[in-house]
Amino acid sequence: MPITARQLSSAFPPPVMEARAWAAAADLPADMPLLNLSQAAPVDPPPDALRQAMAQIVLNDPDAHLYGPVLGLPALRDEVAQQWTQAYGGAVTAESVAITSGCNQAFCAAIAAVADAGDAVILPTPWYFNHKMWLDMAGVEARLLPCGPGMAPQVARAAALIDDRVKAIVLVSPNNPTGAEYPAEVVAGFAALARARGIALIIDETYRDFHSQDGAPHDLFAGDWQDTVIQLYSFSKVYRLTGHRVGALVASPARLTQIEKFLDTVTICPNQLGQRAALWGLQNLTDWVASERAEILARKTAIQALFKGMPEWAVLGCGAYFAYVGHPFDMTSDTLAQRLVAEVGLLVLPGTMFAPRAAQGGDGSAERQLRIAFANADTQGIATLGARLSAFTP
Repeated sequence: MPITARQLSSAFPPPVMEARAWAAAADLPADMPLLNLSQAAPVDPPPDALRQAMAQIVLNDPDAHLYGPVLGLPALRDEVAQQWTQAYGGAVTAESVAITSGCNQAFCAAIAAVADAGDAVILPTPWYFNHKMWLDMAGVEARLLPCGPGMAPQVARAAALIDDRVKAIVLVSPNNPTGAEYPAEVVAGFAALARARGIALIIDETYRDFHSQDGAPHDLFAGDWQDTVIQLYSFSKVYRLTGHRVGALVASPARLTQIEKFLDTVTICPNQLGQRAALWGLQNLTDWVASERAEILARKTAIQALFKGMPEWAVLGCGAYFAYVGHPFDMTSDTLAQRLVAEVGLLVLPGTMFAPRAAQGGDGSAERQLRIAFANADTQGIATLGARLSAFTP
């Protein structure tokens, strides 16, 4: 998908980099170190067993240092297909799986396969900012769908947005930034709408491994799904492989034929060490992943308990790595976020990074909301969050 200089300049700057600049400029006292709850990525390295396996791969597998197949390591594609078939109760084959250089690349490739510049894609708000950035850079209209109760998008409102320019609907569940887990019936409703209108449903399940529901969160892979569904996934969060850039895309073989062109041009092949690490993780770390999920769910419970004691704040969504909250102050969320880091050493992201401001056509909600990425905060960190929010004086 060609990107023009004008389209590139129209995209907003990377929000996480902007927030890091706020933190770098903060002059905090020694007894108030920065509490960084801004980024949705694990800060710890992979578990020791995985690092040991990766070391052996580096030393003993010469193919790990060479170009590989554009669509990914065959053994990893096979493993994904087998585990997805079992997990979702549907039929996924290796020919429907591509391995990508992270889930962001999977999204870019999916959009390139379904939309041209001048087309439109339905994007719920609050959005995941890299999705909005890519659509802007690609010259694809992001047709915004404000979420309803529980921070879930509504099928009827999406249906009213569809015309002949709309080529896809994007869902993220569990959601970034809100943490909302979309009910299976909501996901099924969007799939039915997409199929009826002849467009794609792109569902990003980066945080699937931390869903609070046991079992499959939807049944999209049951029956004939390949005409409609494109699923995105990330190994980065679950195995702490963020720097190795390895994700996955599940789509029809016909779509993957086109996606292969995009991936070959952009990266030639996914990171070879990262792919082998993801394969080893899938085959050996089931129990460890279960313990990580339990810890994240415990932190979710702790965050919810914290805000129950702070009734002036509103928890709008909470799940996976995130709490999305409404703040009680008479200031915009971007002003508040900058003051929080400068005055009490708390780095979170404002809602204005996830939805348009009122002056840009938004409904004003972005100015009242913050995203708190709590996954890297232990019990003490969550207590510190509460103390610093309480200590802030507007």
